[in-house]
Amino acid sequence: MQVHLDEYAGIDEVGRGPLAGPVIAAAVILGSTADWSQITDSKALAEKQREQLARQIKQHAIAWSLGRCECHEIDRLNIFNASLLAMQRAFEALQARPELVLVDGKYSPELSVKSFAVIKGDRHVPAIGAASIIAKVERDQEMVALDSVYPEYGFAQHKGYPTPAHLSALQHYGACQQHRRSFKPVAKVLI
Repeated sequence: MQVHLDEYAGIDEVGRGPLAGPVIAAAVILGSTADWSQITDSKALAEKQREQLARQIKQHAIAWSLGRCECHEIDRLNIFNASLLAMQRAFEALQARPELVLVDGKYSPELSVKSFAVIKGDRHVPAIGAASIIAKVERDQEMVALDSVYPEYGFAQHKGYPTPAHLSALQHYGACQQHRRSFKPVAKVLI
């Protein structure tokens, strides 16, 4: 079965592994009006490439949207369910309704249209790669902005991931409001 770029949406999320900040998902319907050949998994791209591609996607895609779950939701639902909810919210925010949704990973959220999970879809399915790029650029920008509120944690550098510098800051300063209290390294400093 061949599916055209304007008939399906790709969905991906970023931010499952960090100890702080939201999990952000994006949904994208690319369409065939632009060259999407440079799109791949956001983690395989340099920051400047991601930012340039994100602008191109937002400008030329048929539709794109974001969905998110905040730290308190992650702590209440767990990261797996919060990721699915963020993806569901991204889909619901789309201004156009695709016939099909392809989701990166092993699991797809419950949606009102047919959907399939695609392992490593961000590498192989252009719309999923596009969603990966938009979500990563958005989350990275938010973490850089959060760094100005909580400069002691170094969010601009590690984006909330459990780097040695972040773990050291957690030990020294404790957790801030943007830390996920249900994650073990954060929970340990709250005791």
